[in-house]
Amino acid sequence: MRILGIDPGLQTTGFGVIDMDGQRLSYVASGTIRTHKMELGDLPGRLKVLFDGISEVAARYQPEVASVEIVFVNVNPQSTLLLGQARGAALTALVNANLTVSEYTALQMKKAVVGHGRAAKNQIQEMVKRLLQLPGLPGPDAADALGLAITHAHASAAMNLMAKSTELHRKQHAMYRGGRVY
Repeated sequence: MRILGIDPGLQTTGFGVIDMDGQRLSYVASGTIRTHKMELGDLPGRLKVLFDGISEVAARYQPEVASVEIVFVNVNPQSTLLLGQARGAALTALVNANLTVSEYTALQMKKAVVGHGRAAKNQIQEMVKRLLQLPGLPGPDAADALGLAITHAHASAAMNLMAKSTELHRKQHAMYRGGRVY
């Protein structure tokens, strides 16, 4: 199974693509989609760059599923709203590419990749490097995206077993604890 992980951000959105063959994970690609050179006030233009970039990544690497980070409210409500719009552009691009989208919190990703929820960015980068046997450290946004793909690879087996034994229902919007799948 090929998994696309997305770490949404208005200025920098990370993406990571991995293949899962049984328990074996292998690196396919990773990188960032940047909008920082655009005018700060051009929100529609930035969202279009994110949508087009994620659409291009999905078309190029043909993932079967996608994994996106769930955004929590930050100290600054305006930043949270802007990040939510960037995340919406990412979700729309993924759904437009006919991908099943799973969502995980940063805490879930950190626990799955590093082993504890308070891991620093450099710890995530190092563990992603080790888990995927990369020659060097990926950038922080790409590492987070790869971490989200790894999280889905680990969680998908359990989710598939649960789906076989019981009907899964979509969780309500405000229920973040267990992640969401659409």
